[in-house]
Amino acid sequence: MTFDRSLKIAPSILSADFADFGREIRAIEAEGADWVHVDVMDGHFVPNLTFGPPAVKAFRKHVTTVMDVHLMIAPVDPYIDAYAEAGADILTAHVEAGPHIHRTLQAIRAAGMKAGVALNPGTPAEAVAHLLDLADLVCVMTVNPGFGGQKFIDLTGKIRRLREMIGDRPIHIQVDGGVDPVTAPLVVEAGADVLVAGSAVFRGGSVEKSTVYGANMRAIREAVLPARQMTA
Repeated sequence: MTFDRSLKIAPSILSADFADFGREIRAIEAEGADWVHVDVMDGHFVPNLTFGPPAVKAFRKHVTTVMDVHLMIAPVDPYIDAYAEAGADILTAHVEAGPHIHRTLQAIRAAGMKAGVALNPGTPAEAVAHLLDLADLVCVMTVNPGFGGQKFIDLTGKIRRLREMIGDRPIHIQVDGGVDPVTAPLVVEAGADVLVAGSAVFRGGSVEKSTVYGANMRAIREAVLPARQMTA
């Protein structure tokens, strides 16, 4: 992976057809997805249960772009090597998931992946101030993690603060939760460059009607164009 701040849309396959992940992944990539976002939940750190390393390894066979794996689990460290072996390109851990997030980010990089750190809505930007030299991505949760389809929480002030803190470091700001053509311009204008979208991408489509996925992603890109021009 090479770093650039161009806008990236990362559809969350949590909103895909669980019985047809392979074709769903190929469909969103064919329709213009930049990354494929995989939400891993443990039923403990968040109130839902999703994918373990074997499932992620199965997804990897279909991903030709970037597999962006978001761990909403605690603890994280015992599973880092398993997700590296499964083929994650980016592995994101929550700053709230354990007492040694600095060591966690070191371990993610040592396993050959890009390291992401995620912030729940109630966690301030300053929580990652001393982690930025170990991070390749900061994920701002704009919903409380655990379920798809939630209402967007306006945390543009936090995103702006992170953008100031990051400066010229090669770190992506990702926003995850409630992203659609209405909310996307707000977070992009504040400094985000990676947008995770689940229901906003998959709504109304299917592998048989995958052009709907493309239309939904184009709607997000077109909505943020003025914001991108302002921040260029």
